[in-house]
Amino acid sequence: MQSRLGRGGEAPARAAVLDECVTPISRPHRDDVLIAVGGLLSGLVLWAVGLHTQGGRSLPGAWVLLPLVGTAALELLRRTAPQPALALGACLLVLDQFTRGSLATVVMFTDLVYAAVVYGTPAAARRIPVTTGIVTVGMTIGFYAWFQQPEALLIGVVTGLITFAPATTGALVRHHRDAADSARLRAEQTALLAEMDRSQAVVAERARMARELHDMVANHLSAIAIHSTAALSLDDPATTRQALSVIRENSVDGLAEMRRLIGLLRDTGGRDEPTAAPTLSGLDALVAQARTNGADSGLGFTLDDRRAGTGPLPAPVELAAYRIVQESLTNALKHATPGTVEVALSRVDGLLAVCVTSPHGDRPGPRAPGSGAGIIGMRERTELLDGTFTAGPVTAPDGSRMWRVEAQLPAEERNLRT
Repeated sequence: MQSRLGRGGEAPARAAVLDECVTPISRPHRDDVLIAVGGLLSGLVLWAVGLHTQGGRSLPGAWVLLPLVGTAALELLRRTAPQPALALGACLLVLDQFTRGSLATVVMFTDLVYAAVVYGTPAAARRIPVTTGIVTVGMTIGFYAWFQQPEALLIGVVTGLITFAPATTGALVRHHRDAADSARLRAEQTALLAEMDRSQAVVAERARMARELHDMVANHLSAIAIHSTAALSLDDPATTRQALSVIRENSVDGLAEMRRLIGLLRDTGGRDEPTAAPTLSGLDALVAQARTNGADSGLGFTLDDRRAGTGPLPAPVELAAYRIVQESLTNALKHATPGTVEVALSRVDGLLAVCVTSPHGDRPGPRAPGSGAGIIGMRERTELLDGTFTAGPVTAPDGSRMWRVEAQLPAEERNLRT
């Protein structure tokens, strides 16, 4: 069985080896075919009418067709193998000098020189113009020294026209093509960078909107969830009425906050409609609202603001500090055990310190679910201002467990990240 399998797999294996070893031959470009056919037909017409570039050579008659046909065939390789085509074309040009000569062969050779510079390797594109220039100068000096006649300089001129001129022309064309490719690449890179900047700006704006939406609405919705749960679980008309009052108050406030956010997002059609951003001067009202929302849960709220006489704060810092306190109070309403939630602010050494501590542990009664987005939003707000943020459980001096949120924000404009 093994021998059968071996014989059966022999052909595919051989085919695989042949596929790896045989390099596919590139087909000539259509323009190269037209150039080759045109050059060959032109040479045949010149030979038929008896028009040659020289006479009295050792290979008369049809020998002129050998370099003509060979050079025309090399034109098919001017893009796919430009350097070998140039080397063989130079040999055929030398052979052409021993015949009566054909102008078509000379013209096609100049095209091979041009193509070798344009389509060849970068090293060849640098080397060929220098080499042809040296050959032109050498031919001029050599024939002038040999013939000792001014007419010998014409040989150098013809040599330059056949070799150096097409080489320099090809170098100029290649330089312009490379410059165009570089410009196109730079334009594509610029467009890519612009698209990346746009995408990053969209992501950053969506993150900012998410933070604003969460910070503005989560507080009110958390209070609504807690009090609606209490109203449904307790069969007490007074408690239900009080819970419905808190629910209505938070619904109205939440609706006002949503309208403010919509006002920020709506296109005003060129009208600058200022929208007041919350500042730290509104902390008293914020804490008072939290005190009302958390009364049924056994939570008390205190505010210790020690910033008196320290000067104004940058607007981004005031907004970030307000949102951090607001989110911390929301988290306390959802998760804190009965006790006192303390909010403390101070300004020392160019930094605004915001600290919110709340009782931490197993909480009885209704509670609202959390997603963790609040902690992420507070951390992002702090990092955007190049501040520091920490949040987690700590042990108070009396041994009780507390949850502490602490942020250090730069309190001066020059310290803000630009």
